[in-house]
Amino acid sequence: MGSILLMILAFICVIIGVAGSVLPALPGPPVAYLALWLAKWSGYQDYSSSFLIWTAVAMIAITVIDNVLPPYITSKSGGSRYATIGSIVGMLAGIFFSAIGMLMGMLLGAFIGELLFARNGADKAFKAALGAFAGFLLGTGLKLLYCFYVFYAIIF
Repeated sequence: MGSILLMILAFICVIIGVAGSVLPALPGPPVAYLALWLAKWSGYQDYSSSFLIWTAVAMIAITVIDNVLPPYITSKSGGSRYATIGSIVGMLAGIFFSAIGMLMGMLLGAFIGELLFARNGADKAFKAALGAFAGFLLGTGLKLLYCFYVFYAIIF
């Protein structure tokens, strides 16, 4: 009975991990990594130590990249931290509408944040918004790939 409960918890962690790959409040890859340990402890999966180490290294690398990449791309595209903050606020506001609303809210939030607070003009604000958007998409894409890989590893 305990092993079944651990596998159920592993699947819940993977689902939370996928959601956390998109939502900024949840740590997606670390929760997905926990799912690997839960599956191992359940006895249904027998992962090697090297597999668990490499997936931990990948999780740490992706988490670091996700925290460094969006601000870096935003700054390289001429944006300030206001574009990054605006993209997060816009994304959170857009979540209430749909996935498209979340993406559009992020782009619009970065644009408005840069336009209002950095006062760089509309052209530079739009370029910065595109940079913030690209950074978010790249970071989110890496997190989703990792979480879906973990899901695959648990099932197969």
